[in-house]
Amino acid sequence: MRRLAQAVRPAGAAWRCGVRRLSGTPSALALTGTAPSSVLSDLFGRHHNYLRISVTERCNLRCTYCMPEDGVELTEDSRLLTTPEILRIARLFVQQGVDKIRLTGGEPTVRRDLVELVRGLDALRPLGLQRIAMTTNGIALRRKLPQLREAGMDGLNISLDTRDPRRFELLTRRRGCEQVLRAIAEATALGFEFVKVNVVVMRGQNEDEVPAFVEMTHDEPLDVRFIEYMPFDGNRWAVQKLVGYREMLDRLARLYGDRIEQLPLEANHTARGYRIRGYRGQFGFISSMTRSFCASCNRVRVLADGNLKVCLFGSTEVSLRDIIRAGASDADVIDTIGAAIKRKKRAHAGLDVLSQLPNRPMTTIGG
Repeated sequence: MRRLAQAVRPAGAAWRCGVRRLSGTPSALALTGTAPSSVLSDLFGRHHNYLRISVTERCNLRCTYCMPEDGVELTEDSRLLTTPEILRIARLFVQQGVDKIRLTGGEPTVRRDLVELVRGLDALRPLGLQRIAMTTNGIALRRKLPQLREAGMDGLNISLDTRDPRRFELLTRRRGCEQVLRAIAEATALGFEFVKVNVVVMRGQNEDEVPAFVEMTHDEPLDVRFIEYMPFDGNRWAVQKLVGYREMLDRLARLYGDRIEQLPLEANHTARGYRIRGYRGQFGFISSMTRSFCASCNRVRVLADGNLKVCLFGSTEVSLRDIIRAGASDADVIDTIGAAIKRKKRAHAGLDVLSQLPNRPMTTIGG
């Protein structure tokens, strides 16, 4: 626990390590020209304009932090959302003020009609949708990149926790490191609005690779995101495996000194961004465990089985699938969404409690 206490010391400690903060103001929340809908606002003044939709529970990897070694019991296909149901739910959210949608899984690329689904979301732009993104492990991404770009995909988050093929196989229980690296390179070349690399950092497994991932931003406009290891059912989380973002930043400060520059915080940020002066890209830390960002949270999730989850670490869910299949009108669905968001708590539980609470495996939540 001493190591954890060091990870959460006051923010000012970073500047003593030579990190220089850039001037600037946080970007304003993009609006569609109308006042935010009260449906998507909770009791603490947070407006939820960012929807994450899990389009499948299936995955072609078995990452240790995401899925138990013996797998998970998947929802039968008949109880998963159909494409028309996904698009209806997305439309209702956009009409209420959502302007960013991210597709997740499982692994989204295993869904056969993924490109058609993206086209359907792209058709919602006249209603106010501004950005379509996707989180993927990159294994089967390359052959779909041109079609996804043409269909309206704006940006990608590609998960890669190690650049070493042998470690990759240990962490994912599958091969494919080189495939993911090629997918990152080709996505960057295709000119997506952004390409981010998600790195879950775990002590004793890949924390020594943090500098190598930062070096990926030297020549390419990548945004590398280091994610603190989080507890989910079946992933054998332990505080000893947690590498806090302060520890990672301190290590980088020893290597790069005052060449590290902190970027202005974005509105509703999940990552604290930095760059190495002279590098094309940037990097950041998602500190879900040691320094939460609940106060500015603007995200809700619709899972592949149709459940609405208003907090990643919350166990309370409500089924949009069931009410839709029971014949609910659009107004009924909107009322159900609004009621769920009004029940959202101010913040998730603290570290000591969080690791003990029941939650789904990550693969059935969708990130």
